[in-house]
Amino acid sequence: MKLRSDETLDEFLDGRLRLIQSERGYRFSIDAILLAQFVTVKPRDVVVDLGAGCGIISLLLLLEKPVGYVIALEIQKTLADQAVRNAALNGVMHRMGVLLADLRQGPIRKSIADVVVCNPPFRRPGSGRLNPDLQRAIARHEIMVSLNDILSAASTVLKPKGRVAVIYPAARLVDLLVRLRAFDFEPKRMRVVYPSMEEESKLVLVEGARGGKGGVKVLPPLIDQGDFSIVS
Repeated sequence: MKLRSDETLDEFLDGRLRLIQSERGYRFSIDAILLAQFVTVKPRDVVVDLGAGCGIISLLLLLEKPVGYVIALEIQKTLADQAVRNAALNGVMHRMGVLLADLRQGPIRKSIADVVVCNPPFRRPGSGRLNPDLQRAIARHEIMVSLNDILSAASTVLKPKGRVAVIYPAARLVDLLVRLRAFDFEPKRMRVVYPSMEEESKLVLVEGARGGKGGVKVLPPLIDQGDFSIVS
């Protein structure tokens, strides 16, 4: 597989996953692994990965869960190209499609998905220092897409009772829960992630069901990175 001069080829999951990433641009973090492990996937589910980046979450789901097919949507051409090559590199092109598109433009057919996953930009515009690297800036700040945009897209592509799963800053948990209900997603599962037993939570994982009934299951807390590591 041909690499560009600004890319690396890394191995994960004891060599079962090979991944092309930008050397200095956006590289995936533990957030992606935690979300892929957390989301509920049933046999033959169709999954839409919004803001897929290099395809890491899509690939983890295809390798670790009973996914039928994944549509990985990415707005940045360089990252979408990496996702295409990563699908080929890992032998899953027959089960993974990559779409270079803006999720705000409704590029995916309505009611096609059983599950939507998204590791969205965490930071509001104007909050914190904007990373000078555009790939990283778009991934971390709500420059090109907001939480409302993401949930609107999820609502469009999901089947009735379909599930949406996101990882989000714990400090913005109320924002997330309020917006989920505004788009007719009832929070059903939640897991709080702590850096250690002595520190405040930094992240939260939430899964909602479209048109679901009330009642949320709060899972045991996850400390540090749990059983996962992004070390190649």
